[in-house]
Amino acid sequence: MLLTMGAEAPRDLPIPGRELKGIHYAMEFLTQQNKRNAGDTEDKSKAIMATGKNVIIIGGGDTGADCLGTSHRHKAASVHQFEIMPLPPNERASSTPWPLWPLQLRVESSHEEGGKREWAVATTHFEGDANGNVKKLHAVRVGPAPKFAPIKGSEFTLDADLVLLAMGFTGPVQSGLITGSGMALTSRGNIETDNYQTSLPGVFAAGDARRGQSLVVWAIAEGRQAAASVDEYLQAKSE
Repeated sequence: MLLTMGAEAPRDLPIPGRELKGIHYAMEFLTQQNKRNAGDTEDKSKAIMATGKNVIIIGGGDTGADCLGTSHRHKAASVHQFEIMPLPPNERASSTPWPLWPLQLRVESSHEEGGKREWAVATTHFEGDANGNVKKLHAVRVGPAPKFAPIKGSEFTLDADLVLLAMGFTGPVQSGLITGSGMALTSRGNIETDNYQTSLPGVFAAGDARRGQSLVVWAIAEGRQAAASVDEYLQAKSE
């Protein structure tokens, strides 16, 4: 058995007001749109739409950019995208020379379409109306990592009708197969392996489930390497 279920457990934002209606994980929003584009039947009462709404995206990565582009397609009234890290330089930072992944500002096609991006911002709490719908986001400017210390006097508030949490993923979903099998996990919550084999004999893992959230090229490479490990397990060799 080879486990390649990805790292789909989203990182949450446990602050006051998180339970308000209108606050969703990014993948809830994006998955619905993909199914909608494919012509799947949907329950309109559960549809997450940005149309005519003040949208705030928390998270500055690729998933956040996808939420930005989709919100534009929905014709949102306004879109803000927040990132807790400081604004990266326009060119590769000297702290990340080749072959390290470069620290520099990236502008996706979604950003070129509109919306406002802000860096060094931390959300403190959400405010809702009498019906339990999110209506305002409260935030503060912060200093650099790792402390992200709030900057006194920099607090601000924005209208918010739809908040999308795009802060990355914490690893594979553990409920069900992983916890039920009792297989060992790393300190980060990913599946622990030795030459792609888990702590359970004959059970292997590859891709994001093993290494954490990463790029598709890594998933392809790990799939090939894991296949070779399975081959060796079954036949004592691999070509």
